[in-house]
Amino acid sequence: MAHWCKIACIATLALAATLAIVIILPKGRSPRDRHSVTKRLQSSNGPRARPLTNRTFEPTPARLERGRYLVEGIAHCFMCHSEVDWNTSGAPPLPGKRGAGYIFSEEGAPWLVAPNITPDPDTGAGTWSDDLLARAIREGIGHDGRTLVPDPIGMPYKNFRHMSDKDLASVIVYLRSIESVRNALPTTELPEELKKTLNPEPITAPVPPPDMSNPVRRGEYLVRLGNCTSCHTPSDEQGQLISGLDFAGGLVLKGPWGEVASANITPDPSGISYYDEALFLQVMRTGHVRARKLNSIMPWGYFRNMMDEDLKAIFAYLRTLTPVKHRVDNTEPPTYCKVCGFRHGFGERNE
Repeated sequence: MAHWCKIACIATLALAATLAIVIILPKGRSPRDRHSVTKRLQSSNGPRARPLTNRTFEPTPARLERGRYLVEGIAHCFMCHSEVDWNTSGAPPLPGKRGAGYIFSEEGAPWLVAPNITPDPDTGAGTWSDDLLARAIREGIGHDGRTLVPDPIGMPYKNFRHMSDKDLASVIVYLRSIESVRNALPTTELPEELKKTLNPEPITAPVPPPDMSNPVRRGEYLVRLGNCTSCHTPSDEQGQLISGLDFAGGLVLKGPWGEVASANITPDPSGISYYDEALFLQVMRTGHVRARKLNSIMPWGYFRNMMDEDLKAIFAYLRTLTPVKHRVDNTEPPTYCKVCGFRHGFGERNE
């Protein structure tokens, strides 16, 4: 649910999150790259799905509280499933549009629709079963049996696979509680060549929570729920994350928020080696790296709702990443980067 990194996840991202998946190639790719992606699409296998069950999740106060914390925080679900006010700091949903869905026209994917996930029975998720929602969130099978588009442009179910059973139940309980919004949307119509690339995997075994007493393990879990990898790791000409550039930035994200390259968040001098814990918390709370303002496609507007302990755990995990030398600077004119294949600030300085 991130944009892709909601987009982000959007959303994605973000979600999350973002825009480096097949068909919709990131800015800076060549016609040759596009041909390579098409070849990969034509050789991929189809999806798999498990049958739905009748399991339900009791709406306890603890689940409601935990679900609110996850949805309004690290998972930043509404950054993709809402019309967003990009002109307001933190990019909140427009009034009356929270969870009511979104069509990704301005991102170059008018065929892609994040559905209405409010409890409206006619245009939203009001008639969807708990297990149907669970399967969509973690396994990538939509309410109508379609395979969902994964991150970096679509639903980050590849990362949400790691969401514990307890957190999954909490997310669904919270989504049942939000304001119902009547908002009819078209159905996503996937390009035929894209359908061949989607390979969601059923989850048939329990997913336990991580060791929350271990800051690094806790941080790793939260980074997965935040879909951070898909935005902060550039993809190659086949649409695959580039090995060796994990979290090293450079992915160019273009949409109603403008155009920006994701940052290198490894502990390399070209990344965020100068961050300390206090600065990291300040960035997540304010959306500023000292005097520099972050683009709102970075979902700090949701991350600022997180507890200090969770943000500190994320920072602890990021400090364990392999340092990667990859200079990315959005204050400089974009130039071609031989390392990641994108055009971004300081691209010519990378060899």
